[in-house]
Amino acid sequence: MVDDEPVYLAVCERALEGQGWEVVKAASGQEAIARLPERDYAAILLDVELGDMEGFDVARHIRSDPAFKHTPILFLTAYRTDTVDVDQGYALGAVDYLFKPFKTAALLAKVGFFVELHRKSRELETIVAERTAELAQTVSQLQAEVAERKEGERKLENALAEIASLKAQLEADNFYLRQEIMEVSSHHEILGFSQAIRKVLAAAHQVGPTDATVLILGETGSGKELVARAIHELSPRRSRPMIKVNCAALPASLIESELFGREKGAYTGAHAGEAGRFEAADGSTIFLDEIGELPLELQPKLLRVLQEGQFERLGSSRTIKVNVRVLAATNRDLAKEVRERRFREDLYYRLNVFPITIPPLRERPEDIPILVQSFVEEFATRMGKRIHSIPRRLLEKLQKYSWPGNVRELRNVIERAVILSNGPTLQIELPQMDSEVTTHLRTLREVEHKHILSVLEKTGWRIRGKHGAAEILGLKPTTLEARMKKLGISRPKPE
Repeated sequence: MVDDEPVYLAVCERALEGQGWEVVKAASGQEAIARLPERDYAAILLDVELGDMEGFDVARHIRSDPAFKHTPILFLTAYRTDTVDVDQGYALGAVDYLFKPFKTAALLAKVGFFVELHRKSRELETIVAERTAELAQTVSQLQAEVAERKEGERKLENALAEIASLKAQLEADNFYLRQEIMEVSSHHEILGFSQAIRKVLAAAHQVGPTDATVLILGETGSGKELVARAIHELSPRRSRPMIKVNCAALPASLIESELFGREKGAYTGAHAGEAGRFEAADGSTIFLDEIGELPLELQPKLLRVLQEGQFERLGSSRTIKVNVRVLAATNRDLAKEVRERRFREDLYYRLNVFPITIPPLRERPEDIPILVQSFVEEFATRMGKRIHSIPRRLLEKLQKYSWPGNVRELRNVIERAVILSNGPTLQIELPQMDSEVTTHLRTLREVEHKHILSVLEKTGWRIRGKHGAAEILGLKPTTLEARMKKLGISRPKPE
C-alpha cells in the first residue's frame, strides 16, 4: 500500500491484516519503487497524489517489471472523476478506483475480489501452460506417426482445438470474474461474498435493464426491498424515483384508493380527488411489497394494469393509461395460496415472469462478518463511538445463530450492541435460542409461536417503538400484529 497520509496507511493496514493479509507500506513513490522487489504482491493499493511523484508514474514503473505485469493496481484518490484522469489509470492497467473517504467494508470487498480474480487468473494460466506443454508433446508424437496412419491427423486436429479452447476458456473466465466484481461492488447496500448472494445479484443484473415483471421471494427481513431497489437502479427508469407500496400496512378499505386513486366523493370522507400510486409511478417502477396480502377482490384490477396498463380511479369511469414496471415481493408461498384459492392463478403467473429467491441469512453464514463490519461502522459513526475490534468468538456465535429475522434482525442486534459497548471492543448479546429447538424437530409454526412469545415477554409486551418486539424481530409492527393474530398470540389478562 502506497499513501503519503499515515492515517489511511494505519486504518487500511489494520483492516486488511484483520482479514489475514500481510501489508507492506510505503509513504512515497520512491519508497514504493525501492520495496517493490521484496514480495510477490497479490494486489497494490496506490494513491494518485503522492508527495514526491504522481501515482501514475509509480504505476508505469510497476508495469515495466515483468513480475508485476498483471498484479491488480487499485488507485486511491480524494478527487472525483471530473478532476482525476481516470482513463490514464485504466490505460496503465488499473482495475478500479477507491474514492476517499471510503468505508472499510468497501475496501475489503474490492481488495478481496481483485485478489481472488488475480489468483484464479494465475491458476488458469498455469493450467493452460501445463496442458499446452502436454499437448505440444502429443502433437510432436502425432506428427512423427502421421506418415504411418491417418488417425494421427485427426488427433492432431483435436489437440490443436483443445489448446484454442483452453485459451478461450481463460479469457472467458477472466471476463465473468470481472462481471461478478462489478455486480457485487455496484450495490454497496447488498453485501456478501457467498455464492447464494452472487446468484441473486447476477439475476438482478440480467433482468434490470428490461421491463419484465419481477417477483422477489424471501423471508421477512432478508432484503427484498434492497434487491428491488437494485433492479430499479439498473433499469432505464432509474432517473425517476421508485414508488413503494406495502400491501400489508394498508387497511383493506383504503388500499384500492391508495393504489389507483380516487375522485371527490368516491366514499365518505373523500373531500377531494387524489392520484394513486400507479399514476405517480407512470414512467417509473412500482414496488408492491407483501403482494400476498392484497385482497382477492382487488387482484383483477391489478391484473388489468399488468396486462393492459389501464385502470379507473375509485368513483370514476374514466380510463387512465400508464407505463409502469411492476416489481413485487412476498414471504408467502403464492403457489400454495393459489391452490387454496386465496390468490388468483392468472395474476400469479403474470407476476411470476422472472422470480428471484433471496436466501435466508442462516443459509449464507459466510456473509455475516462483512455485514457486521458494515453495521458497526454505520452505527458507531452515527453515535460518535470508536469501535475497532470485533472478537472472533462473537462472530462465530453470530454465524451459528439461526437468525429468524434475517438481515434486519442482525442489523437490530448490532445497533443494540453498539449502544451498549463502552470501549473499543464490540459487546454483543445474542437473542436466547430455544434449547428445545436444538433437541428435537418441531413445526415452523411452533418455532415461530414460541420465538415471538419469548420476545414479547422480554419486552413487557411492547410491540412498537425503540427496542420494542417488532424492532428486535426485524418486523414492521403491523406485520407482527398480523402474525400474532394468525398464531393465536394475545397478551395475558392481569390477575
